Amino acid sequence: MGKSITTDSGLQYEVLNEGTGATPGPTDTVSAHYHGTFEDGRVFDSSVERGTPIELPVNGVILGWQEALQMMKEGDKWRLIVPPELGYGEEGVGPIPGNTTLIFEVELIKVL
Repeated sequence: MGKSITTDSGLQYEVLNEGTGATPGPTDTVSAHYHGTFEDGRVFDSSVERGTPIELPVNGVILGWQEALQMMKEGDKWRLIVPPELGYGEEGVGPIPGNTTLIFEVELIKVL
């Protein structure tokens, strides 16, 4: 716990809480809570602040999430450091400028 791991793709993650449940595959839908911030700590999106987890298809999210979710188990909570090439790239989206590294705390609640 508490050790940051960098994968071959450049995704960094740190296990904050270890779960023991199922691990989703690419075509599964999951229920998850997340809190997304910029490197300076400003929040750009947070299901935690809204109080409602999101349901999403594993293969329908940014690459950094796709990679992480398929390594996580139900009950896991990870901090992800997602470089732009695994996030929203050079273009950015909404409040997220291009070439931005994003930090997420992601809790995998359930594989649906």
